[in-house]
Amino acid sequence: MSKAWKQAMAGLAMVIPSFAVLLVVVIIPVIQSLLMSLSNGEGGYDLSRYQLLFTDKGLRANILFTLRITLITCALVLLISYVLAVYMRFNKGPIVELIRKTYMIPLFIPGVIATYGLINLLGNHGWLARWLDGTGILLPRIIFDEKGIIIANLWFNIPFTTMLLSSALAGIPASVIESAKDVGAGKLQLFTRFIFPLTYKTFLVALTFVFMGVIGSFTAPFLLGANSPQMLGVSMQQVFSVFQEREQAAAMAFFSFLLCSVLGAFYIRSMAREENVKM
Repeated sequence: MSKAWKQAMAGLAMVIPSFAVLLVVVIIPVIQSLLMSLSNGEGGYDLSRYQLLFTDKGLRANILFTLRITLITCALVLLISYVLAVYMRFNKGPIVELIRKTYMIPLFIPGVIATYGLINLLGNHGWLARWLDGTGILLPRIIFDEKGIIIANLWFNIPFTTMLLSSALAGIPASVIESAKDVGAGKLQLFTRFIFPLTYKTFLVALTFVFMGVIGSFTAPFLLGANSPQMLGVSMQQVFSVFQEREQAAAMAFFSFLLCSVLGAFYIRSMAREENVKM
């Protein structure tokens, strides 16, 4: 047996376990959901379940609501996380040290506990409302609508995104920044021509993780969201368990998978284009 053949077999042996897990956890369930969503209940297959997603007023409102929450959350998370990461990278002092020591704390708090804490903090009878009531200020409605879902998703996603971006920023050589400053580059030019291009790959990774996490979230939308419209995760649960419409729930699940696949394809294409440019 030649050396090249042995190396090929060794590589295949290392890939097979990962592929087997991917097959069982992702590929087979996706195919099953697709087949179930195409079933018309009469032994045939059609696109009636998907047509209902866009013709039914309630389902269409849920899709638009989910996309709006996801896009707003992604924009806010990436903006806040980038500001925090840049501030920690290029500044020193007690405030920076405090941020470094505390910004990861939300990662270690379970989602249900964090959501319950937000309810006790920002609810109509939460401690913040009771404190403001003593001052004569009426606390506006913050949770149990889209604002509450966005706040919860910011809590869940900012720490991890900040960690990713901080790692990317830490990899930028100080000599690059100093050289740019020496030739007269301002702060805006430093960011647009050096910092952001050098962290663009990590930025896309963070965007992908946040998008997929928010669009498939359930705990916060279920506990903090309104009855209507609903995020797709909550809507799927209602359709599946309350209305017992498994095929329609499968169509919603596969549609969510397609939404995530669009961003995934964009990420892969961007990475492939970047590799081609380097070559």
